[in-house]
Amino acid sequence: MSLNDLLHYLRLGGVTLALLLGASVVALGVAIERLIALWGVSERSRNLGEIVQKHLLRGDVAAARTAAERSDAVAADIFLAGFDRWERSRSTGGNGIESAVERERAQVGLKLRRNLWLLATIGSTTPFVGLFGTVAGIMRSFKDLGVDVEAGGTGGSAAVMTGISEALVATAVGILVAVQAMVFYNYFQARLSRVLVELRLLGDEFVETLKERAAGGPLPEATPSRESATPPAPRPDPQPAS
Repeated sequence: MSLNDLLHYLRLGGVTLALLLGASVVALGVAIERLIALWGVSERSRNLGEIVQKHLLRGDVAAARTAAERSDAVAADIFLAGFDRWERSRSTGGNGIESAVERERAQVGLKLRRNLWLLATIGSTTPFVGLFGTVAGIMRSFKDLGVDVEAGGTGGSAAVMTGISEALVATAVGILVAVQAMVFYNYFQARLSRVLVELRLLGDEFVETLKERAAGGPLPEATPSRESATPPAPRPDPQPAS
């Protein structure tokens, strides 16, 4: 298909084809924005989870909180919500930490799913928009046929077939845009499902460790120093008096 043919179909498509092309651009923009937003989410969250767990197992809650505050990982908000609740409920053994972490995890999930509804909407509506354009084009072709007959023309089918073939372009474009949007949508749905499972696992492990600290659980035993680990030298036996 040459450039002139493409411009010809665009001109015939009118508003319908313009809407479909606009929807395609929006779907592509949402996909690029979500790719950038989700880039490295799992890796950064796992790294932060390892750092926080290491500090908590050492009993250094302040260092664990500082690491979460300095991180840009999405899991940082989950950990900070748990720390805030832990500080308010230390005397009660950490009650409510699970609910606080779960609420924040739900908020993070909503942020990660932002704008995905646009992909689902485009994927489900553009085929019907294209079909509407095709129906409108067919109606226009038959109208032109009737005008030609009234004007004394032969009313041949060649003009009608040409108009119908041009009208079907809208349906083809609508299907292509829908396929594009649904491929993006399904990809992000699968990726987000995995990310949310990882965040849930990190949150559960974090809550368990933090509740042990709130309940005053035993801290890891300190590693003995080299001096204390070295046994004292044996004292010499006293010599019997002669």
